Amino acid sequence: DIPTVDPDFQTNIPGIYIAGELGGMGLIGNAIEQGRQALESISKLDGLGKEGQLDVVIVGAGPAGIASSLGAMEKKLRFVTVEQDSLGGTVAHFPRGKLVMTRPAMLPIVGKMKFTETRKEKLLEYWQDVEQKTGLTVNYNERVTAITPVDGGKAFDVVTQNSSYKTRAVLLCIGRRGTPRQLGVPGEEMSKVVYRLIDPEQYRGQHVLVVGGGDSALEAAHTIAEEPGTTVTISYRSEAFSRAKPKNRDKVEALVAAGQLRAFMSSNVKEIRDDAVVLEANGKAGTLQNDAVIVCAGGILPTGFLKEVGIEVETKYGSA
Repeated sequence: DIPTVDPDFQTNIPGIYIAGELGGMGLIGNAIEQGRQALESISKLDGLGKEGQLDVVIVGAGPAGIASSLGAMEKKLRFVTVEQDSLGGTVAHFPRGKLVMTRPAMLPIVGKMKFTETRKEKLLEYWQDVEQKTGLTVNYNERVTAITPVDGGKAFDVVTQNSSYKTRAVLLCIGRRGTPRQLGVPGEEMSKVVYRLIDPEQYRGQHVLVVGGGDSALEAAHTIAEEPGTTVTISYRSEAFSRAKPKNRDKVEALVAAGQLRAFMSSNVKEIRDDAVVLEANGKAGTLQNDAVIVCAGGILPTGFLKEVGIEVETKYGSA
């Protein structure tokens, strides 16, 4: 599900813009560039500087939100940036030590980000330093609950659980992974089931099942498999890991060949039990000893929220 946006990043509702992961652009360098360009478009709107309202409310402090917030500072717009979680958005929830593939990008006020390949912690430290040195203010732990047009569509009321803001424009830089996609199988509600890997060390000596075939699943599987005493199995519904980066596929294939990791392709989880999981592959069900399940099946776009606002969402279909 991808929101419909114009080349200037404006949605079907004039004055509401989308940049970054929500619009399908998850790569860090591209998201930064989109945030910068979207803010550039907003700065050309009529009605900016009107008494009693902000020029823009920026929702999200991930790569696109950081870039657009700095752009708003640079252009001396009146703005507020709100973030329901912490600085970095989706990046902040990457596993510890994850290699973040990015490319050089331009940040307003700051200049060129020269990273080409760096780890999550290093990138977050860089953004924290940018936040401190530029004086950027972000309202953390503030989640948007409603966006309502006012003044005949020439402004919006943005409501959060803490406050409300009247603004000429809204820029949504929120991620797609806020709501993890669940398997919908018996036992999934158990505490041993999680939807992202934070620290591989916590699974030492355990039997772990990773579900999924994208980069997050393969990274979880091979990093946990490298921990002492773990038994790791990856289950994927398709025949091959075609969506993942070659580097991750190669690592998993090497661990499978070395007997350090088991891969069940064309398989599905049927049930999760206290000490086991039931997998079905090629029409046959089998039981595996299990202490923990990590589901990396992607996230559900906040479609309901977008539709409440009135933003058109197009469902695109493809193969994986």
